[in-house]
Amino acid sequence: MRVTILHNAVSPDDSPSDRDVLVQAEAVVGALDRLGHPWERLSCTLDLEVLHRQLSARRPDVIFNLVESLAGQDALAHLVPALLEVLRIPYTGCPTEALFLTNNKLLTKRLLRQAGLPTPDWVTQEPEVHVAQPPPAVDGSQQTRDSRGGCPTADSRGGCPTADSRGRLSPIFDGPYVVKTVSEHASFGLEEDCIVRVESRAAFQPILQGHSVRLGRACYAEQYIDGREFNVSVLAGPSGPEVLPPAEIDFSAFPPGKPRMVGYRAKWEEGSFEFDHTPPRFDFPPSDRPLLDRLGGLALRCWQVFGLRGYARVDFRVDEAGEPWILEINANPCLSPDAGFYAALQRGSLCFEEGIARILQDAILPNGG
Repeated sequence: MRVTILHNAVSPDDSPSDRDVLVQAEAVVGALDRLGHPWERLSCTLDLEVLHRQLSARRPDVIFNLVESLAGQDALAHLVPALLEVLRIPYTGCPTEALFLTNNKLLTKRLLRQAGLPTPDWVTQEPEVHVAQPPPAVDGSQQTRDSRGGCPTADSRGGCPTADSRGRLSPIFDGPYVVKTVSEHASFGLEEDCIVRVESRAAFQPILQGHSVRLGRACYAEQYIDGREFNVSVLAGPSGPEVLPPAEIDFSAFPPGKPRMVGYRAKWEEGSFEFDHTPPRFDFPPSDRPLLDRLGGLALRCWQVFGLRGYARVDFRVDEAGEPWILEINANPCLSPDAGFYAALQRGSLCFEEGIARILQDAILPNGG
């Protein structure tokens, strides 16, 4: 099988998170060599016309798609699989629609709510005040929605705000929120100063606007769940998607008062306190088995709802009551040897090349590509 490893172009001046795609490409090269597949590497930019010509001339059997962003924007990554579908070239990983949806965290959260899956409450910038969706009514009744699918003056939790004794709507904001970018991953811009407390929706707007200007990206605020954090990886297999051993981020070394979160420093700044003190752990007491099984079931449900393929990772927080909350769905997660997916393969007694072989096989199935 002739494989073209396709990734976004990077330069020596790019950030460690951007340059990591080169590490992933090298890891895939090693796996393909061990599997006996001839390969070539190709980088691409937002100039899709050039990419169209290059791929039309090469016509590989399959593309190993490692494109994470175009023109520095994660939100554009879905354009590459869209082109590959036009060219009818099979490719690895999640399809266009899944990448588009999961690269927009607000769309992700809306679909999670519509599917009845737990995700923390959130607030957006004006004028997007109706994007939050109410969870399905337990009794099957329908709440009043506006023309865009949200409740009129919907509150931060995605439901309709409560009314006081005079019938005035008064949204309630409980606990801290964390400001995140809408369409960037790898914890872009995420640090402790992103955790904020406010008392009204209006108070969020200058905060969100300030973060958006500083980061050059649209931002929103998500309720901060103070609890345990888990990553659950899923890999395609001959009998369907398989949940790999879950990992929990170990925050035990964090001093009191320090927010337990995996920000940019924890992922990319070697030598920082956060980088050195957020190791994953895979060993759990028997008492955690019901929770781990529940997380695995939710990860599989995300796979189904979003039409994921090949490989994915779902990030969770678990609150003090033991209730899980879906933070993000990572389509085509990082394949670097020091990343969580690689570690999950090892804990699942799968070598890296076996994982790559499964990803390739899922790409060339009759309903793939």
